[in-house]
Amino acid sequence: MAEEYKAIVNDNFEFSMTSKDLETLDVISDNKKSNLIYNNKSVEVETLDADYVKRSYTVSINGNRYQVKLENQLDALISKMGLSLGNASVEDEINAPMPGLILEVNVSEGDTIKKGDFLCVLEAMKMENTLSAPRDGIVKSVNIAKGETVDKGMLLIELETND
Repeated sequence: MAEEYKAIVNDNFEFSMTSKDLETLDVISDNKKSNLIYNNKSVEVETLDADYVKRSYTVSINGNRYQVKLENQLDALISKMGLSLGNASVEDEINAPMPGLILEVNVSEGDTIKKGDFLCVLEAMKMENTLSAPRDGIVKSVNIAKGETVDKGMLLIELETND
């Protein structure tokens, strides 16, 4: 079964696509500038700003500027249920957005991380959710292990405070 995605452009337009649709795209990229080829047409795309944690991007396509927010099936389900992934106002803590099972832990205490780095993978409602670093920093503590079950709101990873 193909995974479904949604792109919300300028908070006004929604486009749905599947992983099969994405396979039909050819992308030629050099960091921020890319050429997207679809149905034998080339479109120049430049990434002006990217927030990987919120999956929000500002792009320029053929000279026009767009705000794009990407959602996957888990995002849609969480929104439908009235929950939040909890991009915490406190950027020093990564908490479990919902109960689940820890499939991967990608960091250790003392590791230096960059904003958007994958910290751990939480399986919830039979879907995998990768939790990313909200900012650059150093891991202060890791309170989880692979195979551990966690409750909603549980402190998973703590970063050293930004002074």
